[in-house]
Amino acid sequence: MAANASDPTESSITPLGPTPLAPTQRVSTVSASRPPASTSLGIVVPWSRLHPALQCRSLSKSYPGAGAVPALGGVDLSINDGEWVAIMGQSGSGKSTLLNLVAGLDVPDSGQVLIAGESMGDASATRRAHLRRTHIGIVLQSLNLLADLTARQNIELPMRMAGVRKSVARERANDLLDDMGLGDLGDRLPSRMSGGQQQRIAIARALVNQPALVLADEPTGSLDRASATAVLDVLRRSHRNGQTLVVVTHDQRVASYADRVVTLEDGLVVTG
Repeated sequence: MAANASDPTESSITPLGPTPLAPTQRVSTVSASRPPASTSLGIVVPWSRLHPALQCRSLSKSYPGAGAVPALGGVDLSINDGEWVAIMGQSGSGKSTLLNLVAGLDVPDSGQVLIAGESMGDASATRRAHLRRTHIGIVLQSLNLLADLTARQNIELPMRMAGVRKSVARERANDLLDDMGLGDLGDRLPSRMSGGQQQRIAIARALVNQPALVLADEPTGSLDRASATAVLDVLRRSHRNGQTLVVVTHDQRVASYADRVVTLEDGLVVTG
């Protein structure tokens, strides 16, 4: 875990886009009905004010193998700042591949992913990691919780890596544990938690820095109805606070929370 206990400063966040703005600079193009996303450091993130939060341009990706069908065959998609979009489609339609490319965890064969106008393909591995740490919250199906950290420490980790004081990170983590219905499990290791509990911890970790863009792959997939409702309520509050959400799901109930549903079929956008 990062040991930096200094007070967070504005330099902890690097605004995105070709023309960085001062952290508190306002732009008249922002909709008054959607407050700009802010981080847990108290910094307004101006990254998506001059560009869509996410753009995919002719995005293609194939994986090696005899007779392999392209996972994505030229996806064009634009998601506005503050929008909640559900990505739906049958298994193998390219949903998880799309999320991995948007997050910069994989690179496309052709096409572009633009995060607030900045090309992920042109960014170095270090830059992509920085964007994921400071501006993008990610929930993958693999969860990737650190086995030797408690639930609370897993949630705190992104804030500590961003230089947030331990006391501030602890308070935010405790709030999210309560929101997820896990307030009494903060000191438990992942190995002593159910799959559904681990999933809620991974979601809390993705939200803890209040990133401008949240990417979630089947966030309620292994949850019972009550736990899924708690997660959806937390995501809805994040959305109302101006965060952009891209959620891959098979669940029509989850999709009903979204502003828009995009359907993939055989690696192409067919609706939305």
